[in-house]
Amino acid sequence: MSYRTEMARPGVAAVEALFEPCRIGQVAIGNRFVRAGTSEGMVDRRNLASGDLALLLGELARLGVGLIITGHMFVDRRGQYDDDQTAIDTDEAIGPLEAVAAAVHRHGGKIFAQLSHAGSQSVAAGSRPIAPSGVPNVMTGREVPAATSGEIEAAVEAFGAAARRAVAAGFDGVHLHGANGYLLSQFCSPLTNRRDDGWGGSPEGRDRFAIEVTRRVRAELPPTHALTVKLGFIDIMEGGLGLNESIRRAKLLDAAGADAFEVSCNLMTSYADNIVPYVAVNTRRALADLLPQRLLRAPAAEAYYRWIARALRPAVQVPLVLGGGIRSVSTMADIVTSGDADFVALARPFIREPGLVRRIEDGLPGTVGCTSCNICIMHSGHHPLQCWRIPRSQLMRHAWFRATGGFRRGIGSGQKPRMVRKAQPTRRQ
Repeated sequence: MSYRTEMARPGVAAVEALFEPCRIGQVAIGNRFVRAGTSEGMVDRRNLASGDLALLLGELARLGVGLIITGHMFVDRRGQYDDDQTAIDTDEAIGPLEAVAAAVHRHGGKIFAQLSHAGSQSVAAGSRPIAPSGVPNVMTGREVPAATSGEIEAAVEAFGAAARRAVAAGFDGVHLHGANGYLLSQFCSPLTNRRDDGWGGSPEGRDRFAIEVTRRVRAELPPTHALTVKLGFIDIMEGGLGLNESIRRAKLLDAAGADAFEVSCNLMTSYADNIVPYVAVNTRRALADLLPQRLLRAPAAEAYYRWIARALRPAVQVPLVLGGGIRSVSTMADIVTSGDADFVALARPFIREPGLVRRIEDGLPGTVGCTSCNICIMHSGHHPLQCWRIPRSQLMRHAWFRATGGFRRGIGSGQKPRMVRKAQPTRRQ
């Protein structure tokens, strides 16, 4: 029996629920599959979107992905994350991004522009980022001076201007990146926001930046366009942001104009805190996919943010998008039919299997092909987005790049950031 069929096959009606249309705001989505925002590294020397990005996202739409969220795009040079991140900080970015949106629309898909400001988590060469407070970044250790009120207001305006450009480029909506340690996350956490003015000092003060950005972006979007928020609900480390504060914040963002939420973690100490390796990879799959290192640990559980979605569901009136290690067709179907979330977001699986939606529609049993080895993430900042497990010659390319010191050249995810003491995983209230 193939590892593909080891998990129970969901009923036909359950799988059909994944192909029912749904709306986010006034935007009609053809099915419940979302390509989660994933850094593509497909830019020219000015960080403008390349033709390769249009080809990649257009192909996902052709192969049935209902909603595509771009990799995070920086709204201001001071908020650039790394050297090959896509820009949306000037009007010069509109033309190249028009081609990206058009490629998706050509095949009947919908596309949201993911807007981001890296804050102190920036690793871009020569960057001068801002941060809520002058404390070391919990993932990289970088310390950035606390932003002035004027700099914070300028960042809010940068998000608004980027939203205007997304509309001009033909996107169907905007997705705010408020998770995984970037600037919005930093303002929301008591660990990184230690201000004593109106931008911090209390849970209500920590709300302000996220609310102001949401309102400013909403003001730039026509009613026909959607505004969604990827929100971090808990910090990984001790003493950080808890679930209750975040659910209250989500209610405020709902009222401020958010049309949907994607749930995620907030501050993290490494990429693996959010992009968990070896999800649902049993021994048979590990051996079949040449992953002997997986045998040294237990496989990670699927849908590791589902408990957050369940807690958030009764608190807001808008759709929920759930990502985070969703690997079996039965889990996808159960997430939607149970009502825990309205959409299933996949990132790594679509890197390995762009045609995954069509395969599910044709009756794919069991699990997806991706084994969450995270080599694709290691190469972020070094190579454009691609799977490094197939064809098998890719593994040889990866091994050679690593052996010859490729990850030590430049700055990218292949470098291990400084680690801090991590709390034991809890469902902190």
